[in-house]
Amino acid sequence: PTQRTQTHALTHTMRSPACRIGASMLASDLAAMAADAKRVLAAGSDYLHLDLMDGHFVPNISWGPPVVKALRKHTKGFLDCHLMVSDPAAWVDAIKDAGGDQYTFHLEAAVERGTDVAALCAAIKSSGMKVGVAIKPGTPVAELEPYIALIDMALVMTVEPGFGGQSFMADMMPKVSSLRAKYPDLDIQVDGGLGPSTIEAAAKAGANVIVAGSSVFKGADPAKPIAAMRDAVLRAQGVAPPPKPPPAELTPQEKLKREVGYRAVDAHV
Repeated sequence: PTQRTQTHALTHTMRSPACRIGASMLASDLAAMAADAKRVLAAGSDYLHLDLMDGHFVPNISWGPPVVKALRKHTKGFLDCHLMVSDPAAWVDAIKDAGGDQYTFHLEAAVERGTDVAALCAAIKSSGMKVGVAIKPGTPVAELEPYIALIDMALVMTVEPGFGGQSFMADMMPKVSSLRAKYPDLDIQVDGGLGPSTIEAAAKAGANVIVAGSSVFKGADPAKPIAAMRDAVLRAQGVAPPPKPPPAELTPQEKLKREVGYRAVDAHV
């Protein structure tokens, strides 16, 4: 690692970084994206993860800045924009103008295009957005480390980027563990195949920012998988999960309805 990286590592404290669970809008009902965004935020999602694909860096096309701008009109939620594009420097202003809060680009795309990664990070920060840098499954984590001092978040992909609904790649967890050991308070995001059945491995490795799509949107109640993933991350951090709220006090009318219902049951037993 560079001297900059080493210095940054030494300045980290031993506190656990905040746990954040985000809903990946790629798995939402795209014909009702605004409604689905409001639904998952109300269910406890800490942010909305937006995958922007250009059909070049990944073999898929999703949406661009106009969709981000349209969604921004319907929510004040944090918009985490994941750029899967071949020219990541080209979209900074457009995403900022659309209302993005965080701009995460792929290191591989920047390097392949010959982009000055440090200058790109500086441009994103000067725009007022947070900076994230992502690496694909085949990219060694060491290639990310020289830029740790320049970023707000590192994204370790746990599937090949481009399509939702893929299976979680547990063999990516050593990357997360390596980053967490060197940078205790760095935000480390994992994206791909995350849900209640796979969160334990990611949480134990040290991931604190979770992207979940199918597991949140495809069930009847998004609050349940969100809560389960949050609890797993907090347990791994040694933090007590937030207490469950007490049952709501019944109104006199509700008490009467319940009492009448019990009497009706007793009459038939």
